[in-house]
Amino acid sequence: MIPPAGAPLVLRGREVGRDDDGVVRPVVMAIVNRTTDSFYAPARLADDGPALAAAHAAWSDGAAILDVGGVRAGVGPEVDEAAEIDRVVPFVAEVRRQVPDLLLSVDTWRAGVARAAIEAGADLINDTWAGHDPELVEVAGAAGVGVVCSHTGGARPRTDPYRVTYDGGPLGPGDPGDPGDPVEQALDDPRDGVTRDVVATLRRGAARAVAAGVPPSSVLVDPTHDFGKNTWHSLHLLRRTEVLAGLGHPLLMALSRKDFVGETLDLPPDERLPGTLAATALAAWHGARVFRAHDVAATRHVLEMVAAVRDEAPPRAARRGLA
Repeated sequence: MIPPAGAPLVLRGREVGRDDDGVVRPVVMAIVNRTTDSFYAPARLADDGPALAAAHAAWSDGAAILDVGGVRAGVGPEVDEAAEIDRVVPFVAEVRRQVPDLLLSVDTWRAGVARAAIEAGADLINDTWAGHDPELVEVAGAAGVGVVCSHTGGARPRTDPYRVTYDGGPLGPGDPGDPGDPVEQALDDPRDGVTRDVVATLRRGAARAVAAGVPPSSVLVDPTHDFGKNTWHSLHLLRRTEVLAGLGHPLLMALSRKDFVGETLDLPPDERLPGTLAATALAAWHGARVFRAHDVAATRHVLEMVAAVRDEAPPRAARRGLA
């Protein structure tokens, strides 16, 4: 049985990923980090020239969205709000000018950075630290742009997890304790404490975003692998992709070269592409909608192959046995 496709994504009135034949398929969100210390060296694009070249390459390789970050997610030197704005906002404005059809996302937890980025042309705010700044979602709602609601298990920005545990609990808005809730029914594994916490957090975050004015189809939900989680947690959330895709909002998966892939295979970041693509295929099969990726072309090829197996797209050049 093929799992149902996930919810569609609309940013600033533009539906993302719908083909001319009307089928909605997963899309790639490329990554440009305006930093010198990102965990994956090729993504360190602090200089304007290489960063702009990467934006053009992402568009050529088939990315629909470009996610721009100005601060390393993990522990590192302090980057204040002014410095983050300086790294990100002029670049967003220039990409908007040079590649007008490429949707732009900004990876930040700060409302001030989000406001400046939206004014420069950002279509989406990727709040990877789960509402640490409560004003951020209000900024997105007032501007009518999209927002990513994430899960960190309560971790503060730029901190690493340490012996974190999840016991589970109520699933939050959308689950008033009704045993007929399909999400409740699906969570029957003893390891689902982390899934329950993720579901509850994402439901609360999405409800708050919609209440703040963000259109429901512009609210993405992200289980946020590695953030506030160990490798066992992240692997289990990948198993639970279909549950997360059923929350009613487009599901973002940020899997690319992450530590849970590296620790599963005992490989450094520059050798994690095959593991990343395996995880990508599984998540796409089970309904994830957007994939944040360092390797755009390879990720797009995986998504196209999954779409063909799901019978959502024909082969591009089927000739074998026909000619």
